[in-house]
Amino acid sequence: MVTIVEEAPAKINLALHVRHRRADGYHALETLFAFAQDGDRITVAPAGRDGFAIGGRFSAGLAREGDNLVTRARDRFRAAVAPVPPVAITLTKALPIASGIGGGSADAAATLRALARLSGVPVKRVMPVAASLGADVPACVLGRTSRGTGRGDELEELDGLTDLPLLLVNPLVAVSTAAVFAGWDGVDRGGLALGNPMAVALAGRNDLEPAARAVAPVIDTVLATLAEQPGVRLTRMSGSGATCFALFDDVAGRDAADRAVAAARPDWWRMASRLA
Repeated sequence: MVTIVEEAPAKINLALHVRHRRADGYHALETLFAFAQDGDRITVAPAGRDGFAIGGRFSAGLAREGDNLVTRARDRFRAAVAPVPPVAITLTKALPIASGIGGGSADAAATLRALARLSGVPVKRVMPVAASLGADVPACVLGRTSRGTGRGDELEELDGLTDLPLLLVNPLVAVSTAAVFAGWDGVDRGGLALGNPMAVALAGRNDLEPAARAVAPVIDTVLATLAEQPGVRLTRMSGSGATCFALFDDVAGRDAADRAVAAARPDWWRMASRLA
């Protein structure tokens, strides 16, 4: 058995429309998922017994032992997909925690992909397990631009946004997803448009932004800072926040914006990347 490395790229909601609260307690969503080319990393290596370790910039914010999405993904894979011998899993945590870019979901998804490779099973077989771990996990397993409906776990793959320059910015304020959904005003403002993904994104919105701004007013400042950068095509909050993104016409514009944000707010987290 060889060591397997799987990237766990940041998830971006280019648009997020909340339609209504479902009978099962989840919210009915229509969202346009995209993924960065960078993020966390999962390493799975042979071991005498199961182990789990966390490193990286944001490792201190996660429990180093016990239950989390990575170990749950491992255990549910074994129970529902295929037996796996003992493994040591290492999570390198580069993405902020509770930040609206699917860090935990991406980590669980990367774990499932790694175990599928290890077991020689098709990745599509992990999708029911992914859905059991969280609404964003199936999209993170797919890792491609897609339209999500239902809880966000009913996916339609889309083409057209690969390699677009991307800048992610987070003011390093953790935002509770539960608190943001609780603050949603309950108004259905309509579904996503159909057609070209960029046009859909531009015509869309994030219905959770007002509630997230109430929880973390600094999101206003992040969005305003990104919106004033030359060459920006779209800026919006991702997920339940507080990470915001900006898409640019070219790499030079993105890099100039990255430098400008770094100079103005060196205390904010930034990641310059591209859409996968």
